[in-house]
Amino acid sequence: MTSPASPADIDALVPEVIALIIEALNMELEASEVDPDGPLYGDGMGLDSIDMLEISLVISKRYGFQMRSDNEDNEKIFASPRALTAYIASQRTT
Repeated sequence: MTSPASPADIDALVPEVIALIIEALNMELEASEVDPDGPLYGDGMGLDSIDMLEISLVISKRYGFQMRSDNEDNEKIFASPRALTAYIASQRTT
């Protein structure tokens, strides 16, 4: 069973997750240019469903847990870099 991550843990992990997304997708962005609370889809980072699949694979490898495409909470999980980070912090094994 996993325990909830503290806000401080999440804040500390956000830049790492943003950098991981940028690197995985070969984006021409600096982590500092990304709003942690902005949307991943559309106007935010401009990602699409294929990008989300790629991010899920990278996160699975890096943090040691499987992200599922049929998770009913995916819309919330992938809402923003901070939301994704909070999910990672609560699930990760590494």
